[in-house]
Amino acid sequence: MMNFWEHALVETAARYSVAVLCAVLFLAIFEVVTKYNNWEQIKKGNFSVAMATGGKIFGISNIFRYSILHNDSLLEMMGWGLYGFVLLLFGYFIFEFLTPSFRIDDEIEKDNRAVGFISMVISVGLSFVIGANIN
Repeated sequence: MMNFWEHALVETAARYSVAVLCAVLFLAIFEVVTKYNNWEQIKKGNFSVAMATGGKIFGISNIFRYSILHNDSLLEMMGWGLYGFVLLLFGYFIFEFLTPSFRIDDEIEKDNRAVGFISMVISVGLSFVIGANIN
């Protein structure tokens, strides 16, 4: 008889739960590093913040997708997910550093949709690069 913890439904629920909890935690960290309040701006209809936040959500989820695919244990999945998040966060700071002529956060808060879109695409694109390197 199969061990309860090795059942596919239980493993799926465990991995899903961990990924969702990590995503909430990582979004809270992104909330701290941005100048604006993501959810307040989204509630106001700021589409740029919605795109940037959506890109972060997609990026985190995509990193966990790769982590789940390539790791058997929950602990390894969490470790690679955390590592991937740190790299994604690092990418956010690099994006801010590479645009010295204006502040990314200020432009996104002002609903500059071009900057919001680029921020989203950077998060999504980096998540594929990070995910492809997860073992």
